[in-house]
Amino acid sequence: MTTAQATVDTAYDAVVLAGGAAERLGGADKPSVRVGGRPLLDRVLGACTGAGRTVVVGGRRATVRPVVWTREDPPGGGPAAALDAGVRQCDAQTVVVLSADLPFLANATVDRLLAVLAETGREGAVLTDGEGRDQPLVAAYRTEPLRRELALLATEHGSLTGLPLRLLTHELDLARLGSDSLASFDCDTWEDVSAARARIREHGHVLDEWITAAKAELGVELDVDTHVLLDLARDAAHGVARPAAPLTTFLVGYAAAQAGGGPEAVADAARRAVALAARWAEESDGADAPAAPGTGTGGGNATDATDTTDGGDASG
Repeated sequence: MTTAQATVDTAYDAVVLAGGAAERLGGADKPSVRVGGRPLLDRVLGACTGAGRTVVVGGRRATVRPVVWTREDPPGGGPAAALDAGVRQCDAQTVVVLSADLPFLANATVDRLLAVLAETGREGAVLTDGEGRDQPLVAAYRTEPLRRELALLATEHGSLTGLPLRLLTHELDLARLGSDSLASFDCDTWEDVSAARARIREHGHVLDEWITAAKAELGVELDVDTHVLLDLARDAAHGVARPAAPLTTFLVGYAAAQAGGGPEAVADAARRAVALAARWAEESDGADAPAAPGTGTGGGNATDATDTTDGGDASG
């Protein structure tokens, strides 16, 4: 295999399958079910922001960012038919394929799949779950081999309707990427949804989850050092007053926006606000006041000023 064959463009398209009857969810619209205040579909879309084009196969819904919509024909034809409909809308040489019910999928997993595909020169890179099973809907494929095998399956079986994806992946030369089980965790039942909702509220995850959700809701695409902002909030609350913490962090964000935005602008505004909070606290504690008469190194001079060794002069 040549070096050219063993590489893959950094550009990729994404296909997200958002159909299905969701029978184990009582017929609920699974992609719209919320985890951490965000629909499952939006959480998955947040993991493939690097895609040149993102195609969602399923019924139209409101989404956090623009996507291309398409449907398999007939609707409800199953994952192979849906994948074929999505790939037909793609132009890139690489396509990342995802299901719309992965609450913990992250950009890092997509990047790893793309890297493995590039390094191995295989036709696809597929995530495996905690038990070693292939997850063909958490994968990166070279587009042409994927189209080829979909066409061959359609010819062999008359159509792709109802065909399982394992018939497709068995025919592709795949690399496999081990998973920590979270990336491949999907929400098939309400118990799964409850477990996902509980996990993001755990102490070690809740802050990152909230910040990610807030940025998505506000349309903010900015990575900042949250520890800097938390330290600022702590200093403002301790040195000034508790309500100063949220108001100060708001003003830091506003100042950063006026300065052109970006992590550097936020860090600079935060540093200045921290310095102000420190000066404020010094004044409150009196730490910057000069020593009182008689308490410092010049105390002897104060005593000399009232010396009355010549009592007669003093009285006279």
